Amino acid sequence: MTLGILAALHHEVDGLISAMRHEDARATMQTIGMRDYYRGTLHGQPVVLVLARVGKVAAAATTVTLIREFGVDEIVFTGLAGGVGTDVRVGDIVVADRTVQHDMDARPLFPRHEVPLLDQSEFPADPVLTAALHSAAEGFLHDDLATEVPDGVLARFGIDQPRLHVGMIASGDQFINAPAAVADLRQALPGLQAVEMEGAALAQICHEYGVPYALMRTVSDRADDTAHVDFSSFLRDVASHYSSAILRRFLDTRG
Repeated sequence: MTLGILAALHHEVDGLISAMRHEDARATMQTIGMRDYYRGTLHGQPVVLVLARVGKVAAAATTVTLIREFGVDEIVFTGLAGGVGTDVRVGDIVVADRTVQHDMDARPLFPRHEVPLLDQSEFPADPVLTAALHSAAEGFLHDDLATEVPDGVLARFGIDQPRLHVGMIASGDQFINAPAAVADLRQALPGLQAVEMEGAALAQICHEYGVPYALMRTVSDRADDTAHVDFSSFLRDVASHYSSAILRRFLDTRG
């Protein structure tokens, strides 16, 4: 079984690529469609790592390549998101049980959020992969957070006792940062926990090809105008450590 691992930004995947190169001297890199795909062994498991870039088109194109060119059997996506759930805070982790494209709207031909010709709007995450990812994230928060991210760094971003959530993650090609937009999303999509720009596109491709997927996001902001987090610093100092440590646990449990 080969696992495809995607992220949208460099800091989310750079540490994993370095770890692969250190572990597997035979790891290879192939460039397809302006993306570098790293194939090798990571924590004892065969994987293909790739920087998908930002947005739904980028995520979909990268996912198709992983499936068709590299034959991956399952896919995990990790990255950042804006918190939308009422109790979701900066530094929390959201693991998706389903995804939806919040900007898909082909009314009146199709209901809002429904993907035309697929007759569905929500794409469930694979329960087995999701359970393993949830367990890895839970273990990270309980056992590894203190060593992976110092208290002083967490305090700098106002993070205190981060929590793990499971629920809907919505994707769209907009950066959501306004209370009115958040309120509309909450009303239209009950159970929504977080918003980002890639996951639901990946999920649709996985659905069409019959490939199981799981999705995890670290919450970098509250998706409204109340958050003032230095995005680049948060990505470098917090989220990248979350991703690397959780995926290490995830892969170790599959050995």
